[in-house]
Amino acid sequence: MDQRISTLKALRREMRATRTDAYIIPSSDPHLGEYVPAHWRVIAWMTGFTGSAGTVVVTQKFAGLWTDSRYFIQAEEQLEGSGFDLVRLRIPHTPEYIEWLSANIKKKGVVGVNGKVLSVGLLKLMEKEFTKKSITVNICADIISKLWIDRPSMPKSIAFEHPLEFAGVARGSKIREIREKMIAMEVEYQLLTSPDDIMWMLNIRGDDVDFCPLITSFAIITPDQIMLFVDDEQIPYKLKRDFDAEGVVILPYDSIEIVLARLQPRCTLLLHPGTTSASLYSSINKMVKVTEDVSIPTRQKSVKNPVEIENIRKTMIKDGVALTRFFYWLETSIGREKITEVSAARKLLGFRLEQEGCVGPSFATISAWKGHGASPHYSPSEENETELGTSGTYLLDSGGQYFGGTTDVTRCIVFGEPTARQKSDFTLALKGTIGLATVKFPLGTKGFQIEILARKALWDNGLNYGHGTGHGVGYFLNVHEGPQTIGTGASGDMKTIMEPGMLTADEPAIYRPGEYGFRTENLILCVEDELTVYGQFLKFETVTLCHIDTGLIDVKLLTESELEWLNSYHQAVYKTLAPLLGKAEKDWLKEKTKTVSCSR
Repeated sequence: MDQRISTLKALRREMRATRTDAYIIPSSDPHLGEYVPAHWRVIAWMTGFTGSAGTVVVTQKFAGLWTDSRYFIQAEEQLEGSGFDLVRLRIPHTPEYIEWLSANIKKKGVVGVNGKVLSVGLLKLMEKEFTKKSITVNICADIISKLWIDRPSMPKSIAFEHPLEFAGVARGSKIREIREKMIAMEVEYQLLTSPDDIMWMLNIRGDDVDFCPLITSFAIITPDQIMLFVDDEQIPYKLKRDFDAEGVVILPYDSIEIVLARLQPRCTLLLHPGTTSASLYSSINKMVKVTEDVSIPTRQKSVKNPVEIENIRKTMIKDGVALTRFFYWLETSIGREKITEVSAARKLLGFRLEQEGCVGPSFATISAWKGHGASPHYSPSEENETELGTSGTYLLDSGGQYFGGTTDVTRCIVFGEPTARQKSDFTLALKGTIGLATVKFPLGTKGFQIEILARKALWDNGLNYGHGTGHGVGYFLNVHEGPQTIGTGASGDMKTIMEPGMLTADEPAIYRPGEYGFRTENLILCVEDELTVYGQFLKFETVTLCHIDTGLIDVKLLTESELEWLNSYHQAVYKTLAPLLGKAEKDWLKEKTKTVSCSR
């Protein structure tokens, strides 16, 4: 019998014993981030699904995984034989399972969930929806700990400094600015639950989470100290000494709820309901006045400072060199040696690690041959390696973590002759990438207000894609990091305006299940444009440096201005990267970036 079936039966036995009618398993940890340590990957352990976004709901008669279109193909394959059904979200990043529970759980029923991994925002939505049937939510139902006998332990990497030459602003200055904004908001305390906020504020990094240089931690900012909740052995002596001098007090990681319960009555506490767990929220002294908003560090770090921006540009050059060397190697080696999706991804990582300051990938590389490219978050497997051939399309979505920034870039290339439909699809999606890259807009504009530029060419032809168009990108932190977003996004806040210094992804796409997927993704930096009587206008600077395969472009579908952008971009790619390449690589890149023309 499949072990997943046995585990599901054991869960249902515990549910019966505790009189729990439905059990919810979110794909999160106590910090409610996208990437979580192995200790908290409950869904992967229970169902086999390894995607980063999903929610499992189990009753005595049904077990299902709710996820969005990025993972439909992957989930279908990984859930096979598990006893769990795939439930396709109609709208990405929405808790549609709450409506299902409301319709399928009996009156006065009990829904169980581990409140440590459920946001208080979701709990409030549940309680509101369940009121009409008097359904109770038990946030103390941690059944999984009893069932998962060989559960991985919590990570305990050692924190290290992120030097000022990269951070740009000292931790003391960051803390003072945070407190100034707290005073302006009339809050005395601030709860930080996202480790990336804490890493940025304290100019430290770690290795607790795959792909993200984080230390699992909480923090409370008070008027005169920072309470850092972290395993003591993770902070080396020198950092402890520096922290002590700057009013940073180290407390046990698990003591956060005790401290929240002992906050002074009638004090004011700022927290973000989307990243604060139901358990933490319920532990707060009931006499405390809570203000709910995006955290101050989240907004601060989204606007990169001048030193960070300078380093980002340098990092994009390094990343561009690595990518160029990889694509040169791939094109000159395909057909001569066996290359699989996995070995190609491994080769790219090797080229990146040769670059100064690179410490690893920023997410699991999506190395996808032919039909695998139609799964937006496809993850190649060593157990079932797919070999690349001399005829077909290849999608590569990858990124690196550097001391000077985080990268995320997607390119598609073709071996052999593409079909007319492939060229049309690729070009229509590329028109969206260019549309965003070239937009000019007034200060105060929100990301969703300009997303139409990324989708219009596709919509005009009856095409679309199911994921967001642009996510914020961290600085040697999370590759998906708000609050800005273009369109809807799990890591973003749609109310956030675009501001100079924000680094955002630009990734329109088109997918043909079973055939191919196309996505051209660049990172774009928001910068000032002109100041007129109508106010300050902004624009985007494309900072990613990597050629776009013109073999997939139907030039007749590009306007003159789009063609001008493409040629100008390729000139910049060649001019910037060529001096850092060997002769053969340089000659190859020159050919790849040569001017494209079209007689109309």
